[in-house]
Amino acid sequence: MTDSSTAITILEGHISVEAALMAHSRPIYAVFVGERKRDAGIRSLIRLAQNAGVPVERLPDAEIDRRAQGSTHGGVIAEVGERRFVEMTDLVTVAHPSFVVMIDGVEDPFNFGYAVRTLYASGADGLVVRPRNWMSAAATVARASAGASERIATAVAESAEDAAAFFRKHGLLIACTGLENAVAVDAADLTKPLFLLIGGEKRGITRSFMAQADVTLQIPYGRAFHQSLGTAAAAAVLGYEVMRQRREILARSTPSD
Repeated sequence: MTDSSTAITILEGHISVEAALMAHSRPIYAVFVGERKRDAGIRSLIRLAQNAGVPVERLPDAEIDRRAQGSTHGGVIAEVGERRFVEMTDLVTVAHPSFVVMIDGVEDPFNFGYAVRTLYASGADGLVVRPRNWMSAAATVARASAGASERIATAVAESAEDAAAFFRKHGLLIACTGLENAVAVDAADLTKPLFLLIGGEKRGITRSFMAQADVTLQIPYGRAFHQSLGTAAAAAVLGYEVMRQRREILARSTPSD
């Protein structure tokens, strides 16, 4: 049970609810499952919730629809509390070179979620957001990110400049995307500990941030095209280039049999 002062958010869909349960990313007050949902995946989700001490209740499909904000819940929703954030120090890893990303200025929660999905899949260690961020639109972001927004360690910084100053002190290379004095992303060394700022489609990245960045990255195109990529597409290119370079370094350093 929760008191009247507790902010309640609805997570929708098996993937989103499972991600929150596994990541312990937020308090989960109850899971609701449609009466006709009886498959093996649902049984596994119910066991996961019960093992975490979260009550599970069967509801008529119409009641699930009434409580949900969207129409893609697939018969599974959960009442949850606010997202738990970590400290920025928690994003600096020692087992391998850190890869931390800040997505700033994205004006659509779906685009934000799509970007988080690809960054998490490509191995980013953590995400930095501003105090006012799309994590408040948890249902949309969790669905768009396929649960990655619940799984990825996330910290809060007042500004991109504050985050960059912090990570520079901890030995991370500060990078962003842009055109002036830029290096092609596949020609830059992204194997070092890295803090990467990805800006939104409209506002982009400020000149003041670009001036203090250690490297400005440009995504090369295969033809003359003078429009920028969307945030999610740019995140995919950048994230997987970081992953590619680091895998190559690891492969060269691993002795063959």
